[in-house]
Amino acid sequence: MSSSSAGKPRKQIHLAAHFPGVNNTTVWSDPRAGSHIDFSSFVHFARTAERAKFDFLFLAEGLRLREQGGRIYESDVVGRPDTFTVLSALAAVTEHLGLTGTINSTFNEPYEVARQFASLDHLSGGRAAWNVVTSWDAFTGENFRRGGFLPQEERYSRAREFLATARGLFDSWRGDELVADPAAGIFLKDAAAGAFAHRGRHFDIAGRFNVPRGPQGRPVIFQAGDSEEGREFAAADADAIFSRHGDLDAGRAFYADVKGRLARHGRTHDELLVLPAATFVLGDTDAEARELAHEVRRQQVSGRTALAYLEQVWNRDLSGYDPDGPLPDIDPDPGEHTVVQGRASVRMFRDPLAVAREWRARAEAEKLSIRELVIETTARQTFVGSPATVAETIDSLVQADAADGFILVPHLTPGGLDVFADTVVPLLQERGVFRHEYTGSTLRDHLGLAHPDDRTRGRDRAHARNGRAAS
Repeated sequence: MSSSSAGKPRKQIHLAAHFPGVNNTTVWSDPRAGSHIDFSSFVHFARTAERAKFDFLFLAEGLRLREQGGRIYESDVVGRPDTFTVLSALAAVTEHLGLTGTINSTFNEPYEVARQFASLDHLSGGRAAWNVVTSWDAFTGENFRRGGFLPQEERYSRAREFLATARGLFDSWRGDELVADPAAGIFLKDAAAGAFAHRGRHFDIAGRFNVPRGPQGRPVIFQAGDSEEGREFAAADADAIFSRHGDLDAGRAFYADVKGRLARHGRTHDELLVLPAATFVLGDTDAEARELAHEVRRQQVSGRTALAYLEQVWNRDLSGYDPDGPLPDIDPDPGEHTVVQGRASVRMFRDPLAVAREWRARAEAEKLSIRELVIETTARQTFVGSPATVAETIDSLVQADAADGFILVPHLTPGGLDVFADTVVPLLQERGVFRHEYTGSTLRDHLGLAHPDDRTRGRDRAHARNGRAAS
């Protein structure tokens, strides 16, 4: 293995692909865009990721269509199919690619979720992963029996207990109980297999877990929170954390923060991966890529989209304004009632009056229309350039400990990942920082994560050695 300029071995890069669904990243109006529900779209996307030797495919989940002004938000009109149904189907048309799904801990039950993930792990031969999330709004809660929502501290309290309970269910089978010996007439050697009992603040369950231990022992656990509670939750319990910090300075700060929390939870530096989400635009040259990126941003932010985004700050109906004209001369309505329902982004604008002042000043100074301002103030593509430039940038960020890899979110579905797979991945392979072939069969293998049973056995062996040394 080659060495970096600092003399340490070069890190291997982890790459994953996020099937984006219909949101502000995708350009559904592009003639090359396909369905977000037809299974053929998921198959194309997954097979491209597997052809490129990516670690895993990731599906987000939306439990309710977002609304604005009482109407379904334009970018959500298609919705999202059920996560487990899609991932289970993809398990049959892929061989190596990890299958990661977001499943909510606020409106589900541990037994059901553990059973579904254990089943997916068996069906896929050990490729299942769970992105554990919480739900923050009463609007989504209206779709569920409990309704309402939990305060932030309660959400994470429930999530931690939810995950602990699910792990108890996964571990209720050791993995050696199934004998299936016809000569001896023994199928199950342990009559207590699957027995569990959990008594806690949020869950009080007991019984028998009816899915034997999966190939990975437990599915890989992902977490996506950026709050103090979310970072601590990830440091204590996750195998990987999704991040929105994709540039050098913010990425290194986030990386150092979450990795620095591991020791107090008895974990080592390599037991948690940091994987920011990243968008990209590629061109034959850097200049061409910049031109393409500008066009993509204009496709992503139509006039209607720009007004809808501005309404999230102004908390008013702005449909009568010209998106190619100046910002509204009225102030935002800071009232409790919001025109937007189900969008987490509204929480970013805690002081809408201050945001409006800042945006007005920028629009005046740079002579920006509403649409131009929204294009400038909303997220741009993470990586823009020729394949060589993008490969160099990704490698540099990973070697600088700003990330362990990236989860790529193309703006076209399902074919938007193809150009990255065909042009950037070979350059990363030439650099010796990305695999040419899969060397393991499970997602834990791809991510370089120890099997839970191996970690336990390792601790047991260490305790045994220490005991013998003391005797």
